[in-house]
Amino acid sequence: MNILNSKDFLAMVESGSNNLENHEEEINTLNVFPVPDGDTGTNMAMTFTNGYKEASNFLSNNVCDLAKALSKGLLMGARGNSGVITSQIFRGFAKAVEGKNELTVKDISNGFIEGARVAYKAIMKPVEGTILTVIKESAYYASKELENNSNLTIEEYFECLTSNAKKSLDNTPELLPALKEAGVVDSGGAGLFRIFEGFNLFFKGEAIKKVDIAQVELSKDAKDYLGYKMFINLLLNPEYQKGFDTSIINKRLIAVSEIIKMDINNECIDFEVNTVKPGEVLNVLQRYGEFASLNVENHLIAKKPQKEYGIISVSQGEGLNKLFLELGVDIVVSGGQTMNPSTQDFLDKIDELDNCKIIFILPNNSNIILAAEQAKTMSNKDVVVIPSKSLQAGISALALFDANDSKGNNEKALTKAATELKTAQITYAVKDTSFDGVEVKKDDYISIVGKTIIDSSNNLKELCIKTIERLKDDDSSLLTIIYGEGSINEVNEEIVKCAESIGLEVEMIKGDQPVYAYLFGIE
Repeated sequence: MNILNSKDFLAMVESGSNNLENHEEEINTLNVFPVPDGDTGTNMAMTFTNGYKEASNFLSNNVCDLAKALSKGLLMGARGNSGVITSQIFRGFAKAVEGKNELTVKDISNGFIEGARVAYKAIMKPVEGTILTVIKESAYYASKELENNSNLTIEEYFECLTSNAKKSLDNTPELLPALKEAGVVDSGGAGLFRIFEGFNLFFKGEAIKKVDIAQVELSKDAKDYLGYKMFINLLLNPEYQKGFDTSIINKRLIAVSEIIKMDINNECIDFEVNTVKPGEVLNVLQRYGEFASLNVENHLIAKKPQKEYGIISVSQGEGLNKLFLELGVDIVVSGGQTMNPSTQDFLDKIDELDNCKIIFILPNNSNIILAAEQAKTMSNKDVVVIPSKSLQAGISALALFDANDSKGNNEKALTKAATELKTAQITYAVKDTSFDGVEVKKDDYISIVGKTIIDSSNNLKELCIKTIERLKDDDSSLLTIIYGEGSINEVNEEIVKCAESIGLEVEMIKGDQPVYAYLFGIE
């Protein structure tokens, strides 16, 4: 094949999307930290699925139009840093093939070369040994192969692109010591390889397939729209009917809805959810069974009064959600380390605050900041993204927000508070590993400061106390403890006693956050 038409382009993208999704959990496990929060596979799969859906719904016989639609879908659905970078790769590709109805091998090669350039440009401090390296090296060596053989077919080009992506991926541990120490390759690079592998398999006549998911379109009044309440009885497929773990559905569903109720009863699960994306809720659930009953209620509200500021904050856990609302947040976005909100999620929430002149976003996770920044650039509203990298930082920043002060002063104050707070988190290890000289055993508790594991122990109380003592310095006066799933009341009491004995005032917050038993913030 020497020419790629629109039909084959769309089928290629579908195969890549399916292949990525089929390897989602495998990619999630490629986590440097031995922590149960790997989410790169989920983020990239949801990002690329959204891109394919946008392209497949676009009626055109021109490849350039489909590439542009794919790019738009990826941009809107981008989740996590790897999802955002993936969207930038295909944004560059679409830019390079603009105006072309069909693509030659040279056009495709130029597209991925431009994709690599745009992706690097989008990241303030590019790091080698990541998805960036994989796209750069695979696109470069495939282009060199084309230079050496002008008769290269499309099938041969994608075989070359994919094989070089695999070589580059396998070499990522040599470029990033943390990967080598953990014994894994880069997860974002692995996701990109699976996309390319899916492309390549299509051209080999082995396209990756999956069952089509029905889509439900419901109308709404954008100005007055609040959301939909959905009552669903799902009859599970036979393979899920014995010992089904509802967390499998919960992880996907929480990205597109607020779960009010989820009760499993023999072969059925009853759901009650609030959502602004009813079609996507059904998309998620239909993978696991058939709808025995479905009722959707449209909720409308009166127009909201105009005000100067609106605040959007990412949060995890019922207790923290409530706290952020009490601190003045207008909209809480469910998400965090295990489920990153997409660019579109932020854009939707920005649109909901149509009564606010200026909107502040608190991502509260380093892996969410890029998606928030991308939403800012795509919105016509006045949006400020505070670079809060933890839930503790978000809480600290909100304490300094002044609705009567200027935008500039608030941005400076919140950024200072978010970036200067000393934080740590306590969770557990899901595998044996060694990280920065710390030996970690599976199921041990681990203490993380920033992106570094500082200690590991099977004694939760001792680990918490050692972590607090390490964080404290002569200027420290206040310790905030957010306790979540996995915390222990007796340990809570001992932590407070220890902190007070070394001169710290303690504020305890019931966060209910998953994965992390304790989140510490010292100021």
